Amino acid sequence: MSNYNLRKGLIFGTIVIFLIGLQPVIANSRPSTIDPIIFAAFSALIGAILFCPIYFLERKKLKRESNLDDAKKNGNLLNGWKQKKNILIFILIGITFSIVPVMLFIGFQLTGAINSSLALKSEIVVALFFGFILLKEKISILQVLFCGLLFFGLFLGISEGFQHLVKFDSGVLIIISSVVLFTFVHTITKAGFDRGEMFPSQVVFIRNLLSSCILIIFYAIIFPIDNFLIVITDNNFYFFLIMGIDYGLALYAWYKTLTFIEIGKASIVISFTPIISSFFSFILLGETFTIFHLIGMVIVIFSIFMIVRKKKDID
Repeated sequence: MSNYNLRKGLIFGTIVIFLIGLQPVIANSRPSTIDPIIFAAFSALIGAILFCPIYFLERKKLKRESNLDDAKKNGNLLNGWKQKKNILIFILIGITFSIVPVMLFIGFQLTGAINSSLALKSEIVVALFFGFILLKEKISILQVLFCGLLFFGLFLGISEGFQHLVKFDSGVLIIISSVVLFTFVHTITKAGFDRGEMFPSQVVFIRNLLSSCILIIFYAIIFPIDNFLIVITDNNFYFFLIMGIDYGLALYAWYKTLTFIEIGKASIVISFTPIISSFFSFILLGETFTIFHLIGMVIVIFSIFMIVRKKKDID
């Protein structure tokens, strides 16, 4: 990596830990009158507004640098989105991230912030699978075994020592399904980054803009227009604002983390997000943190470390 900088990577990775760890807590703190669809729609709209100036500032910088030695590289970043394959990718991103936030907010609500944060850690297993299928990346037998151990840790924590397998509810299944969706799209997006045809603020801005437009139009068709007043009723707007800022900055900080350190190290860093979710959900939401949650988290973090370590050995 030409831009490798461990210190900056860890700083951005730490920011990601807090921002992603807070998302289930923020979502479950909102008033019950704010349904998942409108919450996802206006959170995405706020994210798009937030990243609009950042996106255009980066484009302006690329244009200014396009006259220098790396003109070809900057030219690809500026105009790569015009290629048919990339336009299709952006459309896919917009559609997918119209569905995923709604699924996540429903899942968070059904299963709680602590269990949600654990379920989200299935991402590394799904990423390994898509890397093998789509990017032809190698997978060792030991990685497969640690993937199994990771899921064991998830089930142990979420079911409280397998006491409530019947209560291993639809919320967890919805979250894992959303993980499959967004990891698939992230894998395709990563290929665009590797080709030098997309850049982080561009993806964050366009993704949020498209998804907010799709969700707002869908909501207007299905529900009465008066429902939009929910956004400005009482103090509701603050929840949309906080989630929009958190969601947008988390994604941007994640892409910045990948700019400075390898995805393996980045994955290990953000594996600690369940700790943040557990702490704040216990303090702010009064959720119960059990010994099985703790054991499950330790198993999950250890499994992620071993999966990434074995991946490095293969590479």
